[in-house]
Amino acid sequence: MSWQLFFDTLAVFLLIVGLFFMLVGAVGVFRLPDAYHRLHAASKCSTLGMMGLAAAACLHVGTPDVIAKSVALVLFIFVSTPVGSHMLAKAAHRDRAPQWGGTLSDELAEDKAGGENKTACDTTVSKSKKKSKTRAA
Repeated sequence: MSWQLFFDTLAVFLLIVGLFFMLVGAVGVFRLPDAYHRLHAASKCSTLGMMGLAAAACLHVGTPDVIAKSVALVLFIFVSTPVGSHMLAKAAHRDRAPQWGGTLSDELAEDKAGGENKTACDTTVSKSKKKSKTRAA
């Protein structure tokens, strides 16, 4: 088996993996219950899908230009997609986009309310801070 056949087979596999993640993300956008879940599906799957497609392009073409552009593309997507998703989620929260009924907590709303609804972990941390302050005094 030649190296070119091996790289082409691996490129096809990476294309299939990338397209699978893209398909899962598209299905998630249509099937998930609220904007926050849909945003999660779209951002995670598009990042993984583009990584597979860019890696396949690197293996199939293999020129230094394509490799450099693919690496730059993956780095840009890894930085920009989470930032964009976070901004969209905060905008949806600010506009009071309805949440799914099965959502367990809304930590951003709890933080804005001044932390009135602290969890057991939060109270444990605050108690340990108080103990350390009394010991230091």
